[in-house]
Amino acid sequence: MAEIVLCRIDSRLIHGQVVTKWISQSGANRIVVISDELEKDEFMKSIYVMAAPPGIKVDTYGVETGANEFLTNKFGEGKVLLIVPDLASLQEIIERGISLEKVQIGGLGGGPNRKVVFQNITLDDKDVEILNNLAMKNTNIYFQTIPEDTPQSLEKILKKYQ
Repeated sequence: MAEIVLCRIDSRLIHGQVVTKWISQSGANRIVVISDELEKDEFMKSIYVMAAPPGIKVDTYGVETGANEFLTNKFGEGKVLLIVPDLASLQEIIERGISLEKVQIGGLGGGPNRKVVFQNITLDDKDVEILNNLAMKNTNIYFQTIPEDTPQSLEKILKKYQ
């Protein structure tokens, strides 16, 4: 059974910070990306697989197939950096049975009705609702873009959102 050593919410999925910092910081030797959009796009999937450093296995799933894969074999073997692009997908994989004690919010891009709460992380009202629901289920949620940043608690971030 694989061990999820870090679950990161990051709309950019596999990018420079993940490759150069979070893989070594977390001790991961595998990356699992759960994204419905990526599951449907073979070209982008191949780009993300190539973006991983040598020796790091990358698997990509949609929300439903990722949850099923986790429930049937717990993602196989290794130490997994689990990357999910948004909070709605995170909520869905948790509802489908992927249990996560801690979740790192690392990058949620801008858009209409979104408010910057920490560096490049923005939230909207739906995100805040999801975060509050997950916190009530005892999921430890924190905000941290790079390892050198001091993690910010959900409580502190929600005060900034108000």
